[in-house]
Formats: sequence, structure tokens, C-alpha cells
Amino acid sequence: MTLKYLFDRILSLFGLIILSPVMLLVAILVRIKMPGESVLFSQKRVGKDGKLFTIYKFRTMAGDDDGISVTMAGDERVSSLGVKLRRYKLDELPQLWNVLKGKMSFVGPRPDVPGYADLLQGNDREMLKLRPGITGPASLKYRNEEDLIADYVKQAKAQGDPRSERDIALWFNDNVLWPDKVRINCYYASHYSFLKDIEMIFCTVLGKKMEYAGERI
Repeated sequence: MTLKYLFDRILSLFGLIILSPVMLLVAILVRIKMPGESVLFSQKRVGKDGKLFTIYKFRTMAGDDDGISVTMAGDERVSSLGVKLRRYKLDELPQLWNVLKGKMSFVGPRPDVPGYADLLQGNDREMLKLRPGITGPASLKYRNEEDLIADYVKQAKAQGDPRSERDIALWFNDNVLWPDKVRINCYYASHYSFLKDIEMIFCTVLGKKMEYAGERI
């Protein structure tokens, strides 16, 4: 994957240079809309070979995240500006720095918070050999993840589920979404294609779908 590594480092450097005006504008808006908060949100995530690294995003929530890694559409913790940044993936732009440093790739599994990697068993641990990505097959398939979680929670509550909305969302993530993400990310690890990486990047930027692993994502 030497070509992938060189592509990541070169493109991330150009991306940081070219998109610096956009990143500056977003930083100013975050400062104005969320005064008193840090512009960047940082968090420990699991990277290549299970090693922890610090991921960077533009802040979309007021205050901290309470240690919760799952959010859904309508989450009151997400600011009005944060909703827009998430919709257009602008909050992810600081991760170009993670890519430049070699901690992330443009394409790969999204990096999980500590704990999830410990649940991986057998061949599923192959995905830990990859650098986590800004986008990837699971990211494309679940680009509307927050809406999916919100719809599931709404349906569960309508059926009389006594659990809190946060507990329902966490259960849905851990028992439905996460296992499927592991499956498709393991397929990516064993069927790597640089051309597919390029296609995934374009589909992410343009909001398009593509055929992958026998399904349309």
C-alpha cells in the first residue's frame, strides 16, 4: 500500500493549503457561534495496530461529549452551526492534519473510541492493520447514520420501549450498525483497490452512491 501512503501524504498537504481559507472561515464561525468553547474538538481514537492517537474535528457540540460516541439527528448537544458542519462534513477538515502525520488515511474504517477494538475477534481484527480513514465503505453506506438512529429510537419509543433514548441509540449502534460496519470494513481490508479508494473519495465529495461488496452504498 505504498501508493496509498504517498497519495495520502501528498494530497493532505495540498488539501491543507488549498482549503485553509475555508478552514479559517469555519474556525471563525465556530468561535462566534460557540463563544467560550475551543474551536477544535480532540479525542483519543484507536488507530493502526490498535494504537491510540488524537483525532481533530471542528467543534459541533457545546460542552464536552459526556463520553458518548453515538449521536442522532436532533441531538440537543449539537449546535445549529454544528448541524450544518456535519451535514456537509466540514467538521472533518482538520483530519487532513491527521492524514499528513500518517495517523489516518483518506479512505479506511472510521476510527472508534477505545473499547470497541477490544470486541473484535478472529479475522475481524484484520481491520486494525489499516489506518483509519476520513471516509470509507462504512461511512458511505451509513452517511445518514444520525437519521437512521433517530428513526429507530422514535420507532422504539412509539412501541413502548421503556429505555432512555440514549440507551436505545447505543443498543442500535452496538448491535446493528457496528457489526455491519465491521463486516464491510473487513471486506475492504481483504479486497483493497486503490481505484476503489479514488471512487470512494469522489462519491464522498459529490454525495454519490457506488457499487461495493455486492451492494449499493
